[in-house]
Amino acid sequence: MKIFIAGGTGFVGGHLVDELLQRGHQLRLLVHSRNSKLPDRVEQVEGDVTCPESFTEAVTGCAAVINLVGIIREFPSRGITFERLHVQATANMLAAANQAGVKRYLQMSALGTRPEAISRYHATKFRAEELVRTSGLDCTILRPSLIYGPKDAFINMLAGQLRLAPVMPVIGSGAYRLQPIHASDVARCFALALEQTETIGRCYELCGNDRLSYLELLDAVASAMSRPAPFKVHVPLALMKMVVPVMQCVPQFPITMDQLQMLIEENICDGCWKTVFRFEPRDFRTAIREYLGR
Repeated sequence: MKIFIAGGTGFVGGHLVDELLQRGHQLRLLVHSRNSKLPDRVEQVEGDVTCPESFTEAVTGCAAVINLVGIIREFPSRGITFERLHVQATANMLAAANQAGVKRYLQMSALGTRPEAISRYHATKFRAEELVRTSGLDCTILRPSLIYGPKDAFINMLAGQLRLAPVMPVIGSGAYRLQPIHASDVARCFALALEQTETIGRCYELCGNDRLSYLELLDAVASAMSRPAPFKVHVPLALMKMVVPVMQCVPQFPITMDQLQMLIEENICDGCWKTVFRFEPRDFRTAIREYLGR
């Protein structure tokens, strides 16, 4: 099957490209500029997901479209906003698929996405989902929880802080829970969803088996690095809610109000996706040890 992918050069995209190639699929990736690190058998189309005229014709001849495009933080001065990259980009991808006569469409959303979401991240992800659901295409939506793996941002950021000092700031109680899933497991779910017709018209929440509080997550990262549990400095949530709105406009500041909101509201699911895709996700502690231990 020939598949058109937007966001295929990102963190999850790299895993998905490998998974789909192993399954014998042909891939056509939308890229900002040609990427020499991609396998030679991957066709590259230079364009921008926010400029439909740059890629619409390239969707022709494909049997499926996958949209992985998403951002976790806005930089409005550079045109990087949730509205543009989540909502408008999805509208452009759907329009291109419809124009090319491609019926099969997969969308990466995020766990926690819902109509009453407080964060703009989740709110725009939901609006994008609604566009997909009403597109008339044979669509499948996947909502991963916190995604980790060798080149992830979050777990590696925590490890980097621990390398500097055995002290970790914790917002509030740290009792809020996360249920991370490995990027290779997310990629496998996308590939299986593409191949299983019963997933058409469905939305799946993806999470791992390990449900950890933020405090437990910090200890797991330290253990994977063969270090003692860090000393945890609790920062009052009320204080962070005063500081973050003022500081989040500074690109170097590590957290935004959206990210703060998503952190404290938890990121867990029931794991029902395993009955559909029929495999067990990777063990979190074992998997992070493979790359943090180095």
